[in-house]
Amino acid sequence: MYKLEDFNSNAIVMAKEDSMGWFKRLKDNVQTSTKFKKEAPDGFWQKCRKCGATNTAKELKENLFICPTCDHHVRIGSHDYFDLLFDGKYEELFSDLISKDFLEFTDLKPYIDRLKAAHKKTELNDAISVAEGKIHRKRIVIAAMDFSFIGGSMGSVVGEKIAMAIDRSLETRTPLMIISKSGGARMMESAFSLMQMAKTSAKLAQLGRAGIPYFSFLTDPTTGGVTASYAMLGDLNFAEPEALIGFAGPRVIKETIKRDLPEGFQTSEFLLESGFLDFIVHRKDLKDKLGELLNILDVQEAAS
Repeated sequence: MYKLEDFNSNAIVMAKEDSMGWFKRLKDNVQTSTKFKKEAPDGFWQKCRKCGATNTAKELKENLFICPTCDHHVRIGSHDYFDLLFDGKYEELFSDLISKDFLEFTDLKPYIDRLKAAHKKTELNDAISVAEGKIHRKRIVIAAMDFSFIGGSMGSVVGEKIAMAIDRSLETRTPLMIISKSGGARMMESAFSLMQMAKTSAKLAQLGRAGIPYFSFLTDPTTGGVTASYAMLGDLNFAEPEALIGFAGPRVIKETIKRDLPEGFQTSEFLLESGFLDFIVHRKDLKDKLGELLNILDVQEAAS
């Protein structure tokens, strides 16, 4: 048995250096060459952000992008909703509209570069797509937002596409549905973005005066200026389960009112209980529910 005094400081330093060298050699020796690593391709596995379960992308798609374990509704894009809702074929409208950096906005990254990167990543021209088709043989115009395009932010193109979708509904006497999924107004367009709140609200008033139904479907997340305008102006406002819906974030609200917030605050279930929503609909039931609503409202079947 050795005692501490048997070792001088030099011996301790040498022993430490020797052990570190041994560890370094061992670490270098066990590294695997990159060409021998086996990795799943990007997007093959999807981890549920609610329960942590791992599913293949194929399994999720076959289950309408709903977690088989906990029923969590994964965020999906506009064309996913079009494929889910329409009876087969549909016509995409106003796809040629593209945002322009008319303010020459530059923060950490120039706005024009953000637009180019978002287009390359998503293959979309902006954060909303509009299509016309049939649901259970009844014609409808649907404008669906994409969170993957700069956080689904509302800029001039988003407002203009909604206005044009409303004009299309007025022209053809066709019901309108907007699927909201947004982080709010697009700050890179400044006041031009905020003006879209008034613009879309005024156009929806025209739709209301014409007696044409407007369905507002809120998905995760629906926040900011989108919530404060067209998302809450539907003849019927409904949402997916457990969707985040609100104007300002919980932290800002808590600091403003100086009170703790209720459990489940800003979820679609909380808003339903508080009277802000008419109902919550599961994604698997969405098409049939819309068909039922169109039937109740006596929307005529479209000609083949």
